[in-house]
Order: sequence, then C-alpha cells, then structure tokens
Amino acid sequence: MGEKTTAERTGTAAVPSPARRLVGGLLKNFRERAGMSRKDVAGRLLVSESLAGAYERAERIPTSNYLDDADSVLDARGALKSCIPLMEEEKYPPTFVGWVRLEKQAASISAYEAMVFPGLLQTEDYMLALYEERVPQLSEDRIEKDVTGRLERQALLTRTQPPMIGYVIEEAVLKRSIGGREVLRKQLLRVLECVRTMHHLRVQVMPTETREHAGLMGTINLLSTLEGRNFAYEPGQISGRLISKPQEVNQLIDRFGALRAQALTPRASAELIERMAERL
Repeated sequence: MGEKTTAERTGTAAVPSPARRLVGGLLKNFRERAGMSRKDVAGRLLVSESLAGAYERAERIPTSNYLDDADSVLDARGALKSCIPLMEEEKYPPTFVGWVRLEKQAASISAYEAMVFPGLLQTEDYMLALYEERVPQLSEDRIEKDVTGRLERQALLTRTQPPMIGYVIEEAVLKRSIGGREVLRKQLLRVLECVRTMHHLRVQVMPTETREHAGLMGTINLLSTLEGRNFAYEPGQISGRLISKPQEVNQLIDRFGALRAQALTPRASAELIERMAERL
C-alpha cells in the first residue's frame, strides 16, 4: 500500500497490538545483534528503509516473506519464522486464518464470484474502493490490515509451482464500476494481464442472459491440497466458515463443475473482458 499507512494518510493513529510490538522488537533486536543498520537490512531484504523501520516500530504488519527472509539474514535461528502464524492472525479474521494457511500450500483453487472480482486478482485501488462502500464502515487500522493481507495472499499467483486456479465470474461484476470508471478499467486490465501471462489461471465469465445457472445459491470457494484433501470456504454476511466435511464439499465441487460448463470459454471470456475495458 505505499510507504504510508492508511492511518498516517488520514491523520488517525492506531495503537499497535502487543503481538505486533513484540515482533517489531524482535526485528530490531536481531538487527542490532547482527551489527546491521536499518539501511543494511532493507538492502538485503529488498525493501525500503522506511518500510523496514515501520515493521520495527510496529506501524506495519511484517509479511510472511519478510519474516522468513529476515530470519536468515539476521541469523534468528527460527525465532522470526515462528512469528509468521502470529502475524497471520493479525492480518486475517479468525474464521479466515485457516483458509489462508491452506491456500499457501494448495494444489488447486476454484471460486465462483457473483458480486466482485476474486480477491487474488484485485488491484489495490479496487480493494480500497470496496471498503469505501462497506456498511458499516471499518476502522482505518482494520482496512490497513485487510488490504495488506489480501495483497500478500496474491504472492501465491507467482510462487514456484503455483496452484491451478479457476474462476467463474458473473458478467455483472465486469460492469459494476466500484471506485469509478478508471478503477474498473484498471481492474479489467489486471485480470487480462493475469490470464494472458499465467498459464495456471483460467477465468470464465457467466453471461447475464444465460438460462441455465448452477450458482444461484451464491459464492463458492474451493481448494484442494497436495495430499488430495478438499475444502470449501463460505464467507457469510457476518463471519465465514471453513468447510471440511466431504459430503458438503463434494456438493460444492459438483455445483462449480456445472458452472464452468455453463459459462463462456476462457478465450471468449478474455475477449469480452477486453471489449469492456476498451469501452471505459
């Protein structure tokens, strides 16, 4: 999200949690013990000096990759790596943490989205625009956490041996100008860039005028692990639910399979997305 936090941009100060202060203190202590300046650490870890400082001062939540790399650079011997689950709990709601951890090691990810673009494909401007429309509004600190967490999750798109990812998106999502025309245009172009450069990603559009539709019950989120276990996640209006019962998950897998058969092909979907972007 840039170098300044949301709270800094708006002039509101959020009090860091004890967990965030603990991790920030560990980063500072291990850096000093290694005899390195903040500039040295920033250079080694490929971040700005101001961001490294924000992590130490608990103004920003360190990413998992940062803690993993810092553990090696600062010879923390696992102490910083062990903080990764703690920071995950800072970034994600309690009902979603389990899904995020499964997602990192997933062999495949599938989802049907009826209202917005999938989180793994969202631009930062689109994310922020979604929070502007949210009722009730969240605090600036909570928005900062949520956006940081969602951006970090997107790293799985480009990881070594990424998961196979398949999305079915309602055509109406492509027209809903959340954040304005320019935000939507950039969001559409982001999706196009992803499908054209990531061979493990398939995006299909469900036409509004279709007569057959297996997704009328709402959003579907599916995940398969490398060990062959299947999970689903139900967002809910208030809180989400991780689903692991095979009977329930299998029903959703069948439903998603029907959706893929009813939607436009990936090629036709990309052509439709491109036409919509050109009109904005």
